Amino acid sequence: MREGTIRLTMAQALVRYLCNQFIEIDGERVPLFAGVFGIFGHGNVTCLSEALEAVQDRLPTYRGQNEQSMALAGIGFAKAKRRRQIMIAASSIGPGATNMVTAAGVAMANRLPILLLSGDTFANRLPDPVLQQVEHFSDPTVTVNDAFKAVTRYWDRIVLPEQILSSLPHAIATMLDPADCGPAFIALAQDTQEKAFDYPAAFFEPKVWAVPRPRPDRAAVAEAAEILKRAKTPIIIAGGGVRYSLAEAAVADFAKRRGIPVVETIAGKGTLTHASDVHAGPIGIIGSTSANQLAEEADVVLAIGTRLQDFTTGSWTAFAADARFVSINAARFDAVKHRAHAVVGDALECVGELDAALGDWSLGADRLTHAKSLFAAWDRLLDEHQAPTNAPVPTYAQIVGTVNRAAGPNDTLITAAGGLPGEVTKGWRVKAPNTFDCEFGFSCMGYEIAGGWGNAIAQAGPGATGGTPIVMVGDGSYMMMNSDIYSAVLTGHKMIVVVCDNGGFAVINRLQNFKGVPSFNNLLADCRIATPEAPLHVDFVKHAEAMGAKGRACDSLADLEHAIEWALGNEGVSVLSIACDAYAWVPGDADWDVGVPEVSDRQAVKDAYASQLAIRAKQRVGV
Repeated sequence: MREGTIRLTMAQALVRYLCNQFIEIDGERVPLFAGVFGIFGHGNVTCLSEALEAVQDRLPTYRGQNEQSMALAGIGFAKAKRRRQIMIAASSIGPGATNMVTAAGVAMANRLPILLLSGDTFANRLPDPVLQQVEHFSDPTVTVNDAFKAVTRYWDRIVLPEQILSSLPHAIATMLDPADCGPAFIALAQDTQEKAFDYPAAFFEPKVWAVPRPRPDRAAVAEAAEILKRAKTPIIIAGGGVRYSLAEAAVADFAKRRGIPVVETIAGKGTLTHASDVHAGPIGIIGSTSANQLAEEADVVLAIGTRLQDFTTGSWTAFAADARFVSINAARFDAVKHRAHAVVGDALECVGELDAALGDWSLGADRLTHAKSLFAAWDRLLDEHQAPTNAPVPTYAQIVGTVNRAAGPNDTLITAAGGLPGEVTKGWRVKAPNTFDCEFGFSCMGYEIAGGWGNAIAQAGPGATGGTPIVMVGDGSYMMMNSDIYSAVLTGHKMIVVVCDNGGFAVINRLQNFKGVPSFNNLLADCRIATPEAPLHVDFVKHAEAMGAKGRACDSLADLEHAIEWALGNEGVSVLSIACDAYAWVPGDADWDVGVPEVSDRQAVKDAYASQLAIRAKQRVGV
């Protein structure tokens, strides 16, 4: 061994390096990598697990039940930490690795960091083909891990032990960069994991990382100020980038002093509390009438930290054709969309410099007064839909309202795909910042419970809200991925899971019907079943209890309210189930562009296609 070096296997060196990376949160130095979700198997059990076992007091390893869900848990953790701490998800080769591709897509779409470490085939190829290897006849360098290239910001394959010297710093820099943030994937050839190398001791010296705050171009800020000064009816759209920049207070203060109402994207919800002086509601397809009317009126749209996806823009039908966009974003790719005037930089820095450039300019009180009047009308509509009735089965809106009222101010709502994103984005009244997590960038069924487990782990560390994660999940998503109830039971983390049982995939059935197609293969009652007596509902309480959770079945909204109070007083995991209406929804008023058959024998489909053409005629022309 050479002087100034440490001889370690590649796997040991990788783990030692990760253990020596730190970041500051609220003035406290904490590990950058808070833990590992791992399932060991062929390709990582003999070398990587040996290295992780030796440092479990410094880098805890949590055993997941499914590679996809454990990576989703890591994503839920990153959201709760606002991208300032990162989890690792480690898998074997073959199906263990490919199970994580979906989770990588979630992180990629949502611009969230997670480090994915997967075993790989032998770099020397001597034992080929090995167990679980998928061979490409024309390219022996390709393995299933190449599938991650489409859904990661950083991708590498380690075939020589010294390659981690450059790869690991690049992976971390990517995950912490606000412009490039996303998942990093590193494939670890299994024979390379075992190889020893004389690593420079300096490689393992503790390093404290920081999330960079790139400042904007001065000319771009000056032009943005001039555009805003000419505005008569502007709005601010707050996206997830506001939260990840820790710019919530700055944006709220800027909006109040300048007299501009703030509407929120799905990822941006939780930037403001529901009762904030400048809050005017969620925008878009699953947004509020107040925000959508303000968007339609807007002559200037100041978009901060949003990638402007179709659920925000109503497939680009929500704004006037001549509305001017000013886009503040750390990522140039997002900032230049739809011919926006781009201000590229960190949200907090950009808002501060724009504020200074505006001088004493203000709209006065009229625009905010108008916005709050519209928002008050929206609140009254929510009250109507969330109020209990004598109906035998409650609606999603009523269930959301009941859970929201019972939740503590720091409890975090977590949900994902299906009907719940629309109902909670519209109807969940945020009581404290950063207490709302709706994964709707990738709309990933199965994120909910895994994300709740990740959030629960995050609540134990610095910068946490200190509340309880409350997961709301439909029966369809529950059936798709529920095993992290057991994971959380094993690790002793607390969360509440509310299962809304509407008998299948109700919201996609709604879309199917709305576009002229009869109900087919979405609700359980409309799918292929053996006999009319086949059970159309699962006993979710018994199922959860079998995994060690506490459970209650609720027959009414009053039962649900009492059950939430009971669950908040419990330790560990509590699962509550309640039947809900599959056809009742809070109304929306934004358009959505989806594919509809151009030719059909069904008149309902022909009518839907004509309606879709009318929607497309309203779309802004852009890129």
